[in-house]
Amino acid sequence: MMRAAVAVERGIVRCEEVEIPEAGPGDVLVRTLAASICGSDLHMVNTGWAMHDFPAMSGHPGHEAVGEVVESRSQKFSEGDLVLTTPHIWDSRCFADYQAIDDAHVLKLDPGVDIDSVTLAQQLGTVIFAAKRLPESVEGQTCLVVGQGSAGLFWDFILTHLGAEKIISIEPLHWRRELGITYGADETIDATGDSATRAVKELTDGLGADLVIEAVGSTPTLSQAFHLVRDEGQVVLFGLPESEEPVPFDYSQMFRSRASAFTVLGSQDEPGLTSYVEAVRTITSGEIDVNPIISHRINIAEIDRAFDIATERVDRAVKIGITFDGQ
Repeated sequence: MMRAAVAVERGIVRCEEVEIPEAGPGDVLVRTLAASICGSDLHMVNTGWAMHDFPAMSGHPGHEAVGEVVESRSQKFSEGDLVLTTPHIWDSRCFADYQAIDDAHVLKLDPGVDIDSVTLAQQLGTVIFAAKRLPESVEGQTCLVVGQGSAGLFWDFILTHLGAEKIISIEPLHWRRELGITYGADETIDATGDSATRAVKELTDGLGADLVIEAVGSTPTLSQAFHLVRDEGQVVLFGLPESEEPVPFDYSQMFRSRASAFTVLGSQDEPGLTSYVEAVRTITSGEIDVNPIISHRINIAEIDRAFDIATERVDRAVKIGITFDGQ
């Protein structure tokens, strides 16, 4: 038996004792050493997006994790390998002592890496993957990041390295705004809604940003992004939807702005998992220090408290790490 998070109903997660999964052909059984809660986990558990049945699969929807291979039915991996797991969010089950995962969604790590920090390579990899659809350089551009959770902070970092002339962030929580400055934000806005839109226009001489990254995934910020972008600018809709049902959308504003936009999905199917490889290198080389982003480390036995803190965004919460001591 093992410990695992179980979303027993919408918005409620508990730690339960369940059977250890079996590795099928081509799979590896991974003992989880560290994991973290992603904003998409909150969307799925709290709104039911892509989670159609409750109780959900044990360990679901956790997908950011590092672990040790304890059984391999794959020729690519051996027992004892340290790995980053990169499953599709539909199949993800890392909020558990053990997960069985196919070998196409596992990346071998060098022994000795810092387990807690390299766990964040999963999310950083998704940002690197999304940024590949942007121009190789955004030099001379004003870029705006809506939301300064861990994804938004990674976008600050990546846009800085792509040469952005100015990065503006929108974030109501002061500790996240402060973190954003350390990762590359030049200007921060503490307002939301129409007040934030007016502030962006003031900072851009009434034009709006050249590039807007929506890193929240809320219905209001979906439409707001097209009020924040300049005419013929670019919008990246990075945050997951709040619902599988149709949501209100200001198509008229998008039409008037003539902005182009794209969504992001599929980093797990990139040949060679190259964006994750780059993320691991960026973290382990010290090019980025992700440790300030990890605000909490909470044991899997208290997964309910971990989700509460992440959802309510209290106690200076940013990224909630999940530990597995006491296996």
